[in-house]
Amino acid sequence: MGFPVSLRVDDEGVSEEAADAVFAWLREVDSRFSPFRADSEVSRHGRGELRRDQLSADLAEVLDLCEHYRVATGGAFDAWPPGRGFDPCAVVKGWSVQRAADLLRAAGAGRFVLNAGGDVVASGGPWRVGVRHPEQADKLCTVAELTDGAVATSARYERGDHIVDGRTGRPATGLLSMTVVAASLTEADSVATAAFALGAEGVAWAAARPGCEVFAVDAAGGVLRTEGFPVASRSRAA
Repeated sequence: MGFPVSLRVDDEGVSEEAADAVFAWLREVDSRFSPFRADSEVSRHGRGELRRDQLSADLAEVLDLCEHYRVATGGAFDAWPPGRGFDPCAVVKGWSVQRAADLLRAAGAGRFVLNAGGDVVASGGPWRVGVRHPEQADKLCTVAELTDGAVATSARYERGDHIVDGRTGRPATGLLSMTVVAASLTEADSVATAAFALGAEGVAWAAARPGCEVFAVDAAGGVLRTEGFPVASRSRAA
């Protein structure tokens, strides 16, 4: 899927097959939903080879999520950006990793951390999750403390100006990073990407989403965060 995935499970009695199922699911997602694979369902739909009524229930769900955030952002978030092909990756990543976490819970896991390229689902904490500084790779800009929930960050430091404002077709540059904490990674990751696409106005937009807490760094390096963002206590060991 283009990013490293790591899993830690602290429960006794949870079989290795549960972890195997997580990685098997993520490999399946890569095969079915990658816009970089010509034979994937996503690519075939993007080329018009599969109509909406011919799609799997999973892709139909992803399309509904994409449309939800497109409407909610007035078009800033768009899986069909101008000049580019169909690319629902901004939704697929969080959605698929949350599904993987649900597989773990169904297998009896209660205390675990699933980290997919820096976006994290945590269960049975407290867990401390570092958020990389957007301009200094060896530093953190904050540390979130989670018991049960998810944290996702959208930024420019890994892939450059890859997030496009669908209203203009140009890269979104109003923020350096946007971190969102929510109950699920489906929501945290989608909201973080959508807010980043909105630019500076995305901070207030994300903060107004029910159940979302925000930590953002704007283009000038200023920090904006909601009162409820779960910043870890300095008194706790890392």
